[in-house]
Amino acid sequence: MTRKVVLDTETTGLEVEQGHRVIEIGCVELVDRRPSGREFHRYLNPERAIDAGAVAVHGITDEFLRDKPRFAEVAKEFVAFIDGAELLIHNAAFDTAFLDSELRRTGAAFGRIADHATVMDTLAMARQKYPGQKNTLDALCKRLGVDNSRREVHGALLDAHLLADVWVAMTAGQGALALGGDNGDAGPTAARVVHVDMRVRPHVRRATETETAAHTARLIALDRACAEGSVWKRVQGDHVDT
Repeated sequence: MTRKVVLDTETTGLEVEQGHRVIEIGCVELVDRRPSGREFHRYLNPERAIDAGAVAVHGITDEFLRDKPRFAEVAKEFVAFIDGAELLIHNAAFDTAFLDSELRRTGAAFGRIADHATVMDTLAMARQKYPGQKNTLDALCKRLGVDNSRREVHGALLDAHLLADVWVAMTAGQGALALGGDNGDAGPTAARVVHVDMRVRPHVRRATETETAAHTARLIALDRACAEGSVWKRVQGDHVDT
């Protein structure tokens, strides 16, 4: 079983060195590249004011967070959720710096994110896959056909769901070919070698007269619907009597 956790945060500002804090954490668990249904989502009271520029991005206000728990109150549950997983984070250095800062505030026993999980930066992955192109989450959603119409403002849980879809689309074809059972956690590019006995002649099912007639009628209809004739007839030289 391959377990990944897609993670995103929202913060009071951009600079962790200036004492900015995490105010939302959103996590979505993927097992064997599929959502498992398990999520971790918390809004947090940062015990400080949120920058106006940050509010414009995520829409979270000081008033909304006033009755929310502090990070220290959810730290144990958060660490248990990510423990042993590979974290998928877009611009991972930003989120992990903030989370490491929160863990330090909570106590040395909580360590750092790297003590609990490995981290994959999906922004770095996207830049390698699409060099010279815009690789924001919105740009990737558009490029890969992921519906982000609900993303009017940034939100940690919504963005984690979108990033999960983006990562699955970006890595399509790289997963293990799970043929003949589980091959363990062999990594994202592993593939099982399947031996096929080529001495066995495959059964060929030929079309019946009824199926052939229906196929011919379909080609005629397509040809008549096209001003220049159907592509099938022009390319394949099909001599269907229209």
